[in-house]
Amino acid sequence: MEEREPLLPPPPPDEAAARRLRAGEVPVELRILQDGTVSVLGRILVEAPPERVWHAVTDYANLQRTLPKLTESRVLSREGPAIEIEQSGRSGILFLELTVRFRLRVDEEPPHSVLFRQLEGDFSRYGGRWDMEGTENGAATILTYSALVRPKFFAPPFLVAFVQRQDLPDILRAHRRTAELDPEPQAEKR
Repeated sequence: MEEREPLLPPPPPDEAAARRLRAGEVPVELRILQDGTVSVLGRILVEAPPERVWHAVTDYANLQRTLPKLTESRVLSREGPAIEIEQSGRSGILFLELTVRFRLRVDEEPPHSVLFRQLEGDFSRYGGRWDMEGTENGAATILTYSALVRPKFFAPPFLVAFVQRQDLPDILRAHRRTAELDPEPQAEKR
């Protein structure tokens, strides 16, 4: 995976990655950058149109009900496409699990991209994006998450990468489950 700013759209999956997605896999690519930041890219194929995937990803006030390890998610302010949210959740492995908190600035580009960056919280670097790309027939969506992650607390980059590889597939599967089960997204859920 090439080094890139996560606020730029990730490249489309190559043919090998597309085959893995069609086979139901959840590929995650990780790279440890020179400064110890972990670059992460994960994808999943969702059998729902982009609008339903969009709703699953942007239902910020209810994400703690659907995403594993997320214990709180609340909207602090909303001004057009700019949203400020506060989230907390459990992160780590086995006995090394801890609660992390962060306040995010989210910029929506409906119905295909959600860009986010930490304003304050437990990471010295946390920013990225969610992208929803409809398939040719529009009945399915490739959901992509890309981010740069570096905690403020001590955690070796290989451990941060391990946690990302462990947790991201479950998060992507949870968004898929929500989008595939929710036949009609409702704005009032937000």
